[in-house]
Amino acid sequence: MMTNHEFKNPIIEQRADPWVYLHSDGYYYFTASVPEYDRIEVRRARTIQGLGEAEPVVAWRKYETGPLSANIWAPEIHYIQGKWYIYFAAARTTETKDGLFDHRMYVLENSAVNPLEGTWVEKGQVRTRWESFALDATVFEHRGDLYYVWAQKDPEIDGNSNMYISKMSNPWTLTGEQTMISTPEYDWETIGFKVNEGAAVLKRNGKIFISYSASATDHNYCMGLLCADENADLLDPRAWSKSPVPVFQTNEEHGQYGPGHNSFTVTEDGRDVIVYHARNYKEITGDPLYDPNRHTRAQIFHWNEDGTPNFGEPLPDAQRTR
Repeated sequence: MMTNHEFKNPIIEQRADPWVYLHSDGYYYFTASVPEYDRIEVRRARTIQGLGEAEPVVAWRKYETGPLSANIWAPEIHYIQGKWYIYFAAARTTETKDGLFDHRMYVLENSAVNPLEGTWVEKGQVRTRWESFALDATVFEHRGDLYYVWAQKDPEIDGNSNMYISKMSNPWTLTGEQTMISTPEYDWETIGFKVNEGAAVLKRNGKIFISYSASATDHNYCMGLLCADENADLLDPRAWSKSPVPVFQTNEEHGQYGPGHNSFTVTEDGRDVIVYHARNYKEITGDPLYDPNRHTRAQIFHWNEDGTPNFGEPLPDAQRTR
């Protein structure tokens, strides 16, 4: 059997919140948070490993002042209805209020065939039920509907962020119900901060899985998993079940700390891959958010007999064995 060391990790150094999208043109497209939090880059390559050598192109830069001027976080690139979209979060200031940043969620659109070319147009803020801390949006299509999943602070709920889902009338506008599908409740979701964030969607075996990240962004950062039946009403909170234990977490023996904020893709021959960030040390000086060494890593994952994903352990940085 092929070992999980197909990839030489890290794939890309100093890129957190990594997002990889395999398009129908055979290219893997990549974007992520850069350490300066001041711009959005996109790159592409024919292989996942090749993303590390690919030349990044700046798609968008932050403003000097205003709501799009600080902490540009966690961009994702998607191809929807014939155009490219980047979803990201931005703030007015790096300061916090009552322990929270002031991020809101935004969308860029590009109609070029190759998103490293053409013009990225700002489609504005994605408006939700509250005008509050919100970030880490992802989108997925299911049975003709476009869904938006994101993290936000409900002013009536203690903690930093919960997970929500809504349908969309277009790639930048929510419509109808906005349903909370997860709130930090387990011990492993509430270390340092009460956080559910960084959703990524995986559809397989008649189920829709949503991975997410929890707790502070140091070595306590880890991943949880939500699951719904593909035939369920995805806007019904009762449709979603949550794993009571983390599904991917720090492995000190392997030198991998705080794995999380992942995306999913497949190898060129169709095997499932989890792409995530982690550090290779535990002790951090200062605020973990400003430690730049969350590197992008990738590894193959497998499936349990009950049809749920088995991400295993974050593997040590090592040479490929094939």
